[in-house]
Amino acid sequence: MTDLRNNAPRRYFVDAGGRRVLIGLTLEETFEFERLDSQPVTYLADCQIVPDESVLWPVEQRWQELYAKHDGAWKAWMAQSRSEQPASFSLY
Repeated sequence: MTDLRNNAPRRYFVDAGGRRVLIGLTLEETFEFERLDSQPVTYLADCQIVPDESVLWPVEQRWQELYAKHDGAWKAWMAQSRSEQPASFSLY
């Protein structure tokens, strides 16, 4: 979702210690997520088979866990932000 200027909504906040973190994640989880996000996919020998028979590598599985936590918090934040806007507010 973007605004009229094609800017994506921000997904980072500054925590109480003044550090930039992803919404819904701790500083450590943000660091881990960014590290995992920049890693290449590992070899098939390092994977596990999940019940639907798709293949998930450990890095991808942890990345998905962190992303799900972040995305849920971000969606809640977006819904709260929308509900706090005045009724007469319009983007257009």
